[in-house]
Amino acid sequence: MSLAVPLAAWRDVADDAASRLADAGVADAFAQARRLVEQASGYEGSEYCTGLARTATRPQMARFESMLARRLAGEPLQYVLGRWGFRRLDLMVGPAALVPRPETEVLAGLAIDEAGSGHPRRRLVVDLGTGCGAVGLAVAAECETAQVMLTDVSAEALDLARANLAGLGRAAVRVSICHGSWYEALPEHLAGAVDVVVSNPPYVRDDEALPPDVGDWEPSLALRGGPDGLDGARRILAEAGRWLRPQGAVLLELSPDQMEEAAAIADSGGLKVEAVHADLAGRDRVLQCRSR
Repeated sequence: MSLAVPLAAWRDVADDAASRLADAGVADAFAQARRLVEQASGYEGSEYCTGLARTATRPQMARFESMLARRLAGEPLQYVLGRWGFRRLDLMVGPAALVPRPETEVLAGLAIDEAGSGHPRRRLVVDLGTGCGAVGLAVAAECETAQVMLTDVSAEALDLARANLAGLGRAAVRVSICHGSWYEALPEHLAGAVDVVVSNPPYVRDDEALPPDVGDWEPSLALRGGPDGLDGARRILAEAGRWLRPQGAVLLELSPDQMEEAAAIADSGGLKVEAVHADLAGRDRVLQCRSR
């Protein structure tokens, strides 16, 4: 008669996972092992250290091993977990949309500043190419005077955005979702009525090499922006004047080496370039323009 293998304490599970991840070349193996253990065990945040001494159940271990196998196969941690933090939000994430990144939190913060900059009336913010909804939903959550529209050409991405909208609480009543490519998603009556256009468009060049956990897993539609990476930005900047109110703002996340060309595109489209904002690493990341 065979004996069942004893189950391990979560501390041993975490240590073993960290070693396996490190052997696979994962740079922050201990941090990622912790996130996987937290997700499988339910011991998160301040409960994590206490939970390490407890023994994993068989269903928990089955779930954990499944998640670890996916991560070892190269799937991004965020997709394995199915959720990721963005500013104050805990978002559902998946391969239909980009993983929310820290530099995009800078973009969201600038949009929040624009939406809540002392105006008594409700400000209309349009998040073009919203993906999972991170930027637009952050604006709605943190600015009580903002009316927000989320758009995307990907129906699958908008399914994620809708799921995240459902968890937004009372702010959800100020958010609407429209399917379509860039401004084509907007109702015609909004021409000349938008206060803020914000977008994290695809800006990776078509021939640019990407790490496997990005290029092999995240949607190409949301990553690749044409030969120079500016196809999406070009459309957004060229047509912004038709949709913005006077002195309305455009905020675009781009690559640092694209700022000069993007600024020229904005200028030729009748926009005034106001600023280029740095990300948390000090690199130029967000182009800010305004309608004249």
